Amino acid sequence: MRDLLPPTVAVAVAGPADWAGELLPAELACLADRAVAGRRRDFTAGRMCARRALAGLGLPPTPVPSAPDRSPVWPAGVVGTITHTRDYCAAAVARAAELRSVGMDAERHRELTPGVRRKVCLPEEEAELVRLPAGAPWPTVLFSVKETVYKVWWPVVGTWLDFHDARVTLDPEAGTFTARIAPARLDAAPVSDRPASITGRFAVDADLVRTAAVLVSG
Repeated sequence: MRDLLPPTVAVAVAGPADWAGELLPAELACLADRAVAGRRRDFTAGRMCARRALAGLGLPPTPVPSAPDRSPVWPAGVVGTITHTRDYCAAAVARAAELRSVGMDAERHRELTPGVRRKVCLPEEEAELVRLPAGAPWPTVLFSVKETVYKVWWPVVGTWLDFHDARVTLDPEAGTFTARIAPARLDAAPVSDRPASITGRFAVDADLVRTAAVLVSG
């Protein structure tokens, strides 16, 4: 993820030891006693990466518990994001004085079912996907972009964003995307400085799709 985010963002990607690391008490309290092994493993790797990323900002080890919606609760003055997919996890953080929000997502290459594609892609986006160069899992890229857009939107606006509430345009040559938020969703936003569009970067690796975006403070 380091290659997709600006230098002001500290990034940590999980290594083998992170999936079985030691959680702090406030983090352990966020895991239900019957949390399945996969959930516990992902949660643990995310918190190990989060603390290493915080250290990259020069901050001391700090617990990163979960809000009721499972989003990470960052220390005061920090914005951040965590993503995990099969055998991959990363965390990214920045100082709130420099960035309003940061979001990222990672997905393994996969074929989206027709039902999922309809849920994720607007008709205009589907029409554009067929014109993109062959060989990349473009529907999965679009899915990942919209996950990243939501992660950027939520901490700033605090309202739900559906897949069809963001109209995404991909630039394969530049590895960038632009997501324009639906006017109805902007009108319903409870804050005046909501972002009308979110731009970011994406990469398609051997078996991994990665996307990331930030909103600048001020």
